[in-house]
Amino acid sequence: MLIRNKLFYTLSIFICLPLMLVAEPPKYSNDFMYIGVGAHNFGKANAVVATTDDITAGYWNPAGLVRIPTKMQFAFMHNEYFAGIAKYDYAGIAFPLDSNKHAFAVNFMRFGVDDIPNTLNLFDADGSINYDNVRNFSVGNYGILLSYAYSILPNLSIGVTTKIVHNKAGGFAKSWGFGADIGALYTIKDWKIGLTIKDITTTFNAWSYSFTDKEKQVLAQTGNIIPKSSTEITLPRIQLGVAFQKTFKDKIDLTAEIDWELTTDGQRNTLISTKKVSIDPRIGVELGLWKIFYLRGGVNNFQKMYNTEGKKKFTAQPNIGAGFKYKNFVSVDYAYTDVGKSSESQFSHVVSLVLGINKRKKKESTELINAPDATITTEPATTPTEQSTPSVTPIQNEIK
Repeated sequence: MLIRNKLFYTLSIFICLPLMLVAEPPKYSNDFMYIGVGAHNFGKANAVVATTDDITAGYWNPAGLVRIPTKMQFAFMHNEYFAGIAKYDYAGIAFPLDSNKHAFAVNFMRFGVDDIPNTLNLFDADGSINYDNVRNFSVGNYGILLSYAYSILPNLSIGVTTKIVHNKAGGFAKSWGFGADIGALYTIKDWKIGLTIKDITTTFNAWSYSFTDKEKQVLAQTGNIIPKSSTEITLPRIQLGVAFQKTFKDKIDLTAEIDWELTTDGQRNTLISTKKVSIDPRIGVELGLWKIFYLRGGVNNFQKMYNTEGKKKFTAQPNIGAGFKYKNFVSVDYAYTDVGKSSESQFSHVVSLVLGINKRKKKESTELINAPDATITTEPATTPTEQSTPSVTPIQNEIK
């Protein structure tokens, strides 16, 4: 009991230490890392912490990687926001090992805006405009996730994801950051419980800037602040999910899940908010038919808004999706969702693809990988004197 209490207090201090060190915690740092991945997850309003079971688990809950049914899995996703101005791309690969008792995964994300005109050198020294001096640059946010999962018990698994974050704005600014997520999954009959703590170590981003003397002069003349090298941090957030899964007559699969996301960077516009923390619920449902066709729906992004009469009301963001799955080898999913506030009507079409490769032989299953050693029975050895001779049944002469 004493050891358990010490472990609890140590973990509590470890999680809450960033809150004590920062007087005014920053909001929306590395916010692109929280958009989500996988159209099938978007369709369920990202309520997947307890049911994630494919390559995208490296993002949502690394403990779910051990549920991947194939020996190798790939995933791809493309999405565009704001009429194609911003592009969001994702790719991943997973390697379940030892009959899914261990699993590794690598996920990559990029959110960027390309072909932005750089007009800092638009004017020549004589004050004339020279469009030949305009050059385009890109602003990109990159995330690399390295995940590992381990199945402690048949119904309990844990996982960890280390994150490398890189931000770049042309040749002017760049940053590097590092952090980690941890997760756990527990199954009780038809119920599943999932827990993910993102940025448990507090993700640090170190920014550096590079401007020429001429560019600094232009920035000063136009009233812009010349940024200096700084450090940005992302505080932990906790995601808890509870799901119910049931199969009816081996033809209909029903999954219903509710998640709660608790942020620790101060008050946000969520359903439940305080000065220190905010809680945002997510609800998702999936209906599968013959394990081939899937329909999805969900609600998230609950916010308090004011109408035209100045009265406060609650709003929510609806999400819908559909998918096609061929066994465990191919999954094509679609979602119609909104990355921002539902009131802004910035809905986007999201498409993702998951490919599975299973090279296992028919007999290559748990009975060969994790089964106990087979008992080999051998016949007792006999000495030459003990060798048995074939018994001969005398044939009686029945001829009379």
